[in-house]
Amino acid sequence: MRYVRTSSLKRLFSFGRHSFDGDFPIACEENNTTSTAIVADTASPTTQPTHRPTWKCFSYQEIFRATNGFDSENMVGKGGYAEVYKGVLDDGQAIAVKMLTKATDDERKEKEFLTEIGTLGHVCHPNVTSLLGCCIENGLYLIFQFSSKGSVASILHDEISPTMDWETRNKIALGTAKGLYYLHKSCPRRIIHRDIKASNILLSEEYEPQISDFGLAKWLPSQWTHHSIVPIEGTFGHLAPEYFMHGVVDEKTDVFAFGVFCLELISGKKPVDNSHQSLHSWAKPLLSRGVIEEVVDPRLEGRFDSTQLHKLAFAASLCIRASSIWRPTMNEILEIILGGEVDKDKWKMPDEEEEEQEELWGFEDLECECDSSFSTSPHDTF
Repeated sequence: MRYVRTSSLKRLFSFGRHSFDGDFPIACEENNTTSTAIVADTASPTTQPTHRPTWKCFSYQEIFRATNGFDSENMVGKGGYAEVYKGVLDDGQAIAVKMLTKATDDERKEKEFLTEIGTLGHVCHPNVTSLLGCCIENGLYLIFQFSSKGSVASILHDEISPTMDWETRNKIALGTAKGLYYLHKSCPRRIIHRDIKASNILLSEEYEPQISDFGLAKWLPSQWTHHSIVPIEGTFGHLAPEYFMHGVVDEKTDVFAFGVFCLELISGKKPVDNSHQSLHSWAKPLLSRGVIEEVVDPRLEGRFDSTQLHKLAFAASLCIRASSIWRPTMNEILEIILGGEVDKDKWKMPDEEEEEQEELWGFEDLECECDSSFSTSPHDTF
């Protein structure tokens, strides 16, 4: 993998601080025999017309002034590779400035910087976070609309805040599913997020979910069935077995993580507990026995829509299947959540497949030996 150096970035953005409206090479993947350039403004004949980015290049003075000199009181998140500060532009617009930390390796910084710009430059959906622009003076910065409600994780797992009600949880699950369907099927690029989790789902003032943090995202050409990726990057508790064990990435990678996210919304539990047991390994036998109420967050005190709960729990149970072949697509997930009575027989696996599924779940033992904070992209950033 070859990346653009900082000097190249400066030449790339030397056109000035205005709305970007040109071709943007974000990376170049190489192997021993071929070299494939990924260019953000080149759409295949089968995709929709390309959505041109409208973000701008901010000056360092603008974001420095907006964040009050990156005052520590304005820091709203910190991860392994970035710090995030809230700020207000001169026109009154609230922003979030994601600053890649100086301690990070230059090539890794630039990779994630270019990946996030190159990916978000193509997306335009209410359930995907909006990129306002970037800055490459005195470091690398991404500027987003500020999400005043924070992330799903910050609210769902906050013991001080009021318990998130069922209506909000169901709304978040549905909106996230719509956002993922857009990334997989409706976006000009076929995008695999690779790090769907509660801390990467931001909430608008109306609790509308927005998928964020595209530092690990992959563009999958339409003619490819999957990516094979090394090293493995992501967050333990969310990694699909085929990705964790073999580096295979496709839409079903996000589907698995979405299933874990749904279980998190239903149960109120974190993806990995203090004993290193994953949420999906805990919930799977309960869902298989049909005792869904035992999975539900006790803080809800029984206040939930039973029909919505059973649909969402059934969708989650399909998403966390060990074999990607037997997982649904995001379109099928939306049909389950929004449709009428669910035909469960349609999703029943042959007995021999179920036995193989149980054997595949042995990969959990590997996770239990490792730190759950495996993500190499900034988490809890906003």
